[in-house]
Amino acid sequence: MQFHLDGYRPGDPAVADPIGALPPPVPERPLPSDVDVLIVGCGPTGLTLAAQLSAFPDIAVAIADLKSGPLQVGQADGIAVRSMEMFNAFGFAERIQREAYWVTETVFWRPDPDDPKSIRRADRIQDVEDGLSEFPHVILNQARVHDHFLETMRNSPTGLTPHYSRRLAGLERPSDDDTPVVARFERIGPDREPVLGTDGESEIEEVRARYVVGCDGARSSVRRLMGRTLRGDAANKAWGVMDVFAVTDFPDIRFKAIVHSANQGNLLVIPREGGYMFRLYIELDKLDADERVADRNITIDYLIAAGQRILAPYTLEVKEVAWWSVYEIGQRLTDRFDDVGLDDDDDGDTAIDERLPRVFIAGDACHTHSPKAGQGMNVSMRDSFNLGWKLAAVLRGQARPELLHTYTAERQGLAKLLIDFDRKLATMFSAPPKTTESGDDDEAVDPAEFQRYFQQQGHFTAGTATTYSPSMIVGEPTNQHLAHGFEIGTRFHSARVVRLADAKPVHLGHTVTADGRWRLFAFADAAVPDDPDSRLAALCAWLTDSSRSPVIRYTPSDGDIDSVIDVRGVVQRSHADTTIGQMPPILRPMKGRLGLVDYEKVFCPDFKEPGAGGRDIFDQRGVDREAGALVVVRPDQHVAHVLPLDGYDELTEFFDRFMIPAS
Repeated sequence: MQFHLDGYRPGDPAVADPIGALPPPVPERPLPSDVDVLIVGCGPTGLTLAAQLSAFPDIAVAIADLKSGPLQVGQADGIAVRSMEMFNAFGFAERIQREAYWVTETVFWRPDPDDPKSIRRADRIQDVEDGLSEFPHVILNQARVHDHFLETMRNSPTGLTPHYSRRLAGLERPSDDDTPVVARFERIGPDREPVLGTDGESEIEEVRARYVVGCDGARSSVRRLMGRTLRGDAANKAWGVMDVFAVTDFPDIRFKAIVHSANQGNLLVIPREGGYMFRLYIELDKLDADERVADRNITIDYLIAAGQRILAPYTLEVKEVAWWSVYEIGQRLTDRFDDVGLDDDDDGDTAIDERLPRVFIAGDACHTHSPKAGQGMNVSMRDSFNLGWKLAAVLRGQARPELLHTYTAERQGLAKLLIDFDRKLATMFSAPPKTTESGDDDEAVDPAEFQRYFQQQGHFTAGTATTYSPSMIVGEPTNQHLAHGFEIGTRFHSARVVRLADAKPVHLGHTVTADGRWRLFAFADAAVPDDPDSRLAALCAWLTDSSRSPVIRYTPSDGDIDSVIDVRGVVQRSHADTTIGQMPPILRPMKGRLGLVDYEKVFCPDFKEPGAGGRDIFDQRGVDREAGALVVVRPDQHVAHVLPLDGYDELTEFFDRFMIPAS
């Protein structure tokens, strides 16, 4: 899909009218006085959370931002495959794929040994290994990601839209767990100055919320007002970034390219969507110990000249700059991502688990790092994707509030790994290449070593390496051998299957949408599903009839049987040898006001693909064919547990840890 031929234009490129391509304007209206969740910040982190919570008509949400309207250009652009899987849960991954640039290969450029003042291509690698995900690694302007989330919010049952031009001025967290958190906002005008009322004082709006989530970036007001601090070190290294339309004879300008020059610094080429624009991350000068990048007064001309020097002998003629910025590399992290433990008792000790979290921070508000690995937006969105379903479950009375402790427990540890990874990657990226001329320079790095490290960390940068440790919502790996391809704690690795009822090839993981429901994937044992010895049939009967069944215990009497826990079956036989009538009733439930049958609960292996193992999901994911397996999947697409099909007691005990029986 080509666009931007005549320069950058914000909004949907498929819409000819420049005004119609932008999100519709949001009418000015006062903030609500009482909400369940108040989100501060309309970046990708806040919008992910808002889009998830907007799906629940019984949850009142408000989202406010300092900006005067939606983002239109600049900032992050890399979308990892794990984020694409998450976007699919929201329903817009296919539209992202169509519009975005696909990163298929990464190329590496180094100083030419025969002419060190020049650069040459040293190697090229496949960017994402085969089979890691059904989705590609893509590049798309962050503003367009925002647009899709905003559309999801507008189209939701709550019709949620942001409140812009609001500056958070105060935050009061009560000492008890029942009194609302109070946030005070100052209305501001286009010049960022306060809007004054008839009395000449700033207009202040007060919002009472059960929970507040700060998604307001590295200079987070929520973090500051709740008393948390980002701790870490800056690397005293300045980098510039620019989105440009340019003419160049550099042959790999439409590939993701990592360029190390001998003496002029390093840069990263990121081709952009539309076919004409590209982004350059350019290494600039080292900063003094107490110096800030703003002190240098770096201009766009300086940035362009630096890029031209690094790419020599190739030329770079910039025709137009769509967006540019300069920044410092730094890795910083808060010790917790919520307000628990901020108030010490008389002895100076903090009993973390005795106080329930009420205020949270996510994304750059609690961890900052360089953009080199493309993790900022991706990890930040997954912070709020982790938190959103937990808030919804607590607010809807489905889970105990103690569930909210798992947010910091899961995401803070992951952020620490990210900080450590980013520190090493940024150091290696910025280091001069080790050559015969570099001699004994301790900071010099062999470009080949950098490439090896880059490849080794492929799963991490793709977002698929995240593994949550055992907790109240992650089981022990006692039965991992029953389905070793669905590793407990990792994201549910989807695979192609065939839907039994209509023979449509689908991805099993695409059934895990952002609707707050748990999934039970029952992989059948060797027996035919309607055989008296079938463990799958016995499990389905127990789930339907037993008072200890999680489906029975946690589903409201007036709700559909899959409204809280969605049970799906995967049989071993071909769809041509199986009928929907052979399936237990819970796998063809009658739902809705009219009691219509849901025919989309049962799947078969896809035997059409030639090659070793074909697309048989049992072989692909190592599911025990004789015993079968029950794979429990969380609302955020992570595997919570793997159990035997007859592991009734273990299944009951798992959900009893955190869920509340339905009335």
